[in-house]
Amino acid sequence: MKLIALFLLVLSGAAPVRGDAGNPEVARLGPELARRTVFLNPDYLVFAPKVKDGGKVPLLIYLHGAGGVGDDIDRIKGQPRAVVEGIERFRKGPCIVVAPQCLKATPAGRGVWTPEDLDVLLGHLKATLPVDEKRIYLTGNSMGGYGSWVWGGNAPEHFAAIAPIVGGIGRGGPKDVTPDLENWAANLAKVPVYAFAGAQDRVVPAERSERMIAAIRKAGGKKARLKVYPDEGHNARRVVYSTPEFYDWMFAQRRE
Repeated sequence: MKLIALFLLVLSGAAPVRGDAGNPEVARLGPELARRTVFLNPDYLVFAPKVKDGGKVPLLIYLHGAGGVGDDIDRIKGQPRAVVEGIERFRKGPCIVVAPQCLKATPAGRGVWTPEDLDVLLGHLKATLPVDEKRIYLTGNSMGGYGSWVWGGNAPEHFAAIAPIVGGIGRGGPKDVTPDLENWAANLAKVPVYAFAGAQDRVVPAERSERMIAAIRKAGGKKARLKVYPDEGHNARRVVYSTPEFYDWMFAQRRE
C-alpha cells in the first residue's frame, strides 16, 4: 500500500505532524481529547492510502505489546508494519491502519489499554478520517491482544471483526484473569472473533485464548474461532501477519 501524507481535519485542536517520506504520519489528539484519556499517548501513527474524494475505506486498529509502551511514538513504528505490508501483499486495500501507543507510567499508575481511552481515540478517527464504519477491524499482539479482548468485550458495537494474538485476559498481566470474563464473552458473542496463540508460549499460555473462546461459544457466539500453532511461542504474530488466512478472514467481515 502506497503511503502518502494525510491531511487530517482539525478537531479540538488536533493536527497531523509530518513524518519523513515513506513513514507513517504521526497524528495527535488535541488537548481537549487528550485530557479525556488516562493511559494514552496523544500521538498515534496513521498509515493511510490515497482515497478518492468522498470515498470511505476500512480502518484497522493495531494495539502494540508491552515492549512498545512509553511516550516516544517512534518506538512502535516497526510493529504495525507487518500488518500494513500484509494488506498490500494480499491485496486487501485500500485500508487505513492506525496504531496508538499506551503510556508506560502515569500519575494514575502503570499504563494499560482501556476501553475508555480507546473509545476517545476511535471517535476522533471517525471524525477525521474517511472511515467505512461498517468495516472497522481490531487486532493486537500480547498486551495488545489483551487490549483487543477488553475493548471488544466492552464495546463490540464498534467492530466488524476482532483478532487478538497471544493475548492475556486480565488487566494484571498473563497470570491474571478478569472477573468480567462472562460479560466480555456475552459481548464478544455479538461480533466475529478469531484468536491466535502459540502452543509453546511461555509468556501468555494458549490456555488464555482457549478459555476466552470457550466462554464466547458458551455465550452463544457462533463466529468465534481459535487457531493454536503447535510449534510457535509468544512470537506467533510472525506467522499470523505473514499468511493470507488472517487477512482473508478479517476483510471478509462486515458489520451489519
